[in-house]
Amino acid sequence: MMRRAPPVNAPETLHLGDLDRLQRALEQLLRLSASRRVHAKQAAAAGVVVSQPGYLLLRRIQEEGPLSLGDLARLTEMDPAAAGRQVRQLEDEGLVARSSSRGDGRVSLVSVTLKGVMVRQRIAEVLEGHMCDVLEKWSPRDRHQFAILLDRFVEDLRATPYRSS
Repeated sequence: MMRRAPPVNAPETLHLGDLDRLQRALEQLLRLSASRRVHAKQAAAAGVVVSQPGYLLLRRIQEEGPLSLGDLARLTEMDPAAAGRQVRQLEDEGLVARSSSRGDGRVSLVSVTLKGVMVRQRIAEVLEGHMCDVLEKWSPRDRHQFAILLDRFVEDLRATPYRSS
């Protein structure tokens, strides 16, 4: 395995072993997060049927309120055509409904139905229960510190531009 030198401005306490360990853990976390198999287990535990991208859209619509397809695609960083197909599937399953915008009748707004709220709630309960089980043996201090550091890490990942090599 080829090792590269740490960046010139890397903190003295940042070792290549730490960087490798963080990168590998992040890769595994992202794989778990994107895994269709993991999502299928979550949905099955909740007793619902909804695709992973469908759940992400459902959650965003419920959190943000009625949204246009364009806004929904932008907020979820999905291709607009893919978002449209997912919304159509959610609509066919009775989880969302479309209505015309009062401000512009040409714009269709998507909102969550009562059934959609219930499906999202069931999955959220499964996810919350799983997170509690995972962190059960952690001390309250460790859980709190992890939450702070993970938030900070995500914000720093978003805010830090990539450098050319």
